[in-house]
Amino acid sequence: MSRHGLHRIPRSRIDPRRRAIAVGVVGGTVVAGIVATMVPLLASDDLSIRAAADTTATTVSQDGDNAAKSTLATCPARCDGNPRGGREAVIEFVVTTVPAAAVNLRATLRVHAWQRVTATVTAHASPLDARESRPAPVPAGAALDTVREVSKGFNEWDVSGLVNGNGTWTVSLAQAGLGTRIYWASADNRDPELRPGLVITYDIGARPSPPNTTRPTPPPVPSTSPTSASPKPSPTVDPTRTAPAPTASPTSGSGRCGEVSDKLVPSCGAWWGMYSPTSAADGWNHGRAITDVEAQVGRKFDIVHRYHDFSNAGSNGAFPDAYESQQMREGRLVFFAWESRNFAAGTSLTWADVYGGRQDATIDAVAGRIRDARVPVFLGFDHEPEDEPAKGSDADFVRAWRYVHERFTRAGADNAVWVWTMMGWSGHYPRYAGLYPGDHYVDWVAYDPYNFHVCNGSTVWKSPSTTVAGFYRWLDDNGVGAGKPRMLAEFGTNVNVADPGAKERWFEEFPAALKAHPKIRAAIYFNSPGMTSRTATCDMTMNHEASALSGFAQAGQDAYLRQPTGESR
Repeated sequence: MSRHGLHRIPRSRIDPRRRAIAVGVVGGTVVAGIVATMVPLLASDDLSIRAAADTTATTVSQDGDNAAKSTLATCPARCDGNPRGGREAVIEFVVTTVPAAAVNLRATLRVHAWQRVTATVTAHASPLDARESRPAPVPAGAALDTVREVSKGFNEWDVSGLVNGNGTWTVSLAQAGLGTRIYWASADNRDPELRPGLVITYDIGARPSPPNTTRPTPPPVPSTSPTSASPKPSPTVDPTRTAPAPTASPTSGSGRCGEVSDKLVPSCGAWWGMYSPTSAADGWNHGRAITDVEAQVGRKFDIVHRYHDFSNAGSNGAFPDAYESQQMREGRLVFFAWESRNFAAGTSLTWADVYGGRQDATIDAVAGRIRDARVPVFLGFDHEPEDEPAKGSDADFVRAWRYVHERFTRAGADNAVWVWTMMGWSGHYPRYAGLYPGDHYVDWVAYDPYNFHVCNGSTVWKSPSTTVAGFYRWLDDNGVGAGKPRMLAEFGTNVNVADPGAKERWFEEFPAALKAHPKIRAAIYFNSPGMTSRTATCDMTMNHEASALSGFAQAGQDAYLRQPTGESR
């Protein structure tokens, strides 16, 4: 990266997690028993369903047995000069796990292509049998959704007009605008992550459940209205005062609100945090990037999130820097996301570079500065490693994580609280156990859920509860990081131009989603316009419009997110 202060290099035009909501290789199940004191409709997790069968419909005899091939094909009627060469991809799904109480059901078809091409591909309801070896194309059924340009990677179609619950559903893809074949990964592809998938989201009606006895909700904290027309000033703080040492309490919470464990776990409720970028136009002032937003929302953030590199120089690599030191003195917790990159040079290390000893001087220098900060800090090494294939294998990541952790231990930097941060994308579920460094090396388990909506070409609007539920449940079901507190190291939501109040309501409903997922003890908003492309229909920042800012401010005033830890937040 050529510009100072940017936290990471864009990996692709749209990376897998940004493009797709969550297609896995196995179907999901619905969790019941969510607390009944939330919003009227509480959302379930996505159901990620693999194709039951697929084939390519064609009249070209040499196409052979398409039902057993690892690729599907689409092509117009005149294909590669053959007037009878038209082909359609036909995919069948069997849906069995949508509950009877499901409402607001949305279904998204996802199919992988190997090349980006200018072609129009429309998903239709299909009467064909996807189990036949070479069915002949028939007049298309109802058009469901159209992709105007095929992307390299997964492409998505909204097929909610066909899939309305449990049953067997068959979809065909018909191509126009390009007179040659497009190849798509089939259900027989040797890589399970590339196979076609159907993602189903829905809401379920709230049901009564026993009261939550694991942790009491903090008593209401008096606050002024967050919808005031004028921004509220940041709390007055003494810059010479150091942050108070946390009072030890069990990780699970003692029940006495206001205590914080030695691993920075609040005894009740959750921390409220912010990543807010700066730029050359702002003088790279990482302090004002936070205090300006605090003034807008009328409170101080519990956690400030920053991204740093392995340059060991300047504000990018020589951390904690002056801004973070000031923020710690003012009572905020700091989360250092440490990336094995050099932001200014635009280069990346491998994990073998890290555990092979070539970065020892940098690791030891950072460990010394963290130790000398003399207050507990959150520290993560290489967030979202599942999206970094060039850095090495999953085993290489684990080895590098442990190596860095052990050097910190030898340096006496035991005030570092280690946060393992994954995407949480269901397409990577088979990998997460192999990416986990082990309980001895991890203090918090974190993931990065987003309601991208049309920012990734989808039309699915995910409620806060649906957004956070998927990986949360996977962790429960698979025992990875069992007993560890959880964090949303990044989270965010798009706008919905068809419903101007949707983003404001999304924020207002967010505290209820956290209460329904009580193992989440911290949530950090990723307030960057560079998260996705910024258009008239895509803006992931929380303060781009007054109504969104009002909803975010209201969420931050919820007692569950206002920790009574001796600081005015």
